[in-house]
Amino acid sequence: MSARIYRPAKSATQSGGARTKFWLLEFDRANAPEIEPLMGWTSSTDTQTQVRLRFATEEEAVAYAKQQGLAYRVEQPTLKTRKIQSYSDNFKTSRMGQWTH
Repeated sequence: MSARIYRPAKSATQSGGARTKFWLLEFDRANAPEIEPLMGWTSSTDTQTQVRLRFATEEEAVAYAKQQGLAYRVEQPTLKTRKIQSYSDNFKTSRMGQWTH
């Protein structure tokens, strides 16, 4: 059984850093989902994909995976820096590009 350890990214509608301060351990799929013929619902017999474990630090998650004998991979978060700019910067005379609407 293999697992993925990662830090979740914030959603597009979220301005703050809520739900991004912890690490998650999720199990990988053991088999592909099946389409149920009568209703057309997607189902799976693999219940491990529903399990999401939260940890305060990456080290705790790795220690848990090692203790349980899980093959794991750690995905480091990509940090993006925002260029903070005021609205008046759009109208500067030293602006490099053309102003377009």
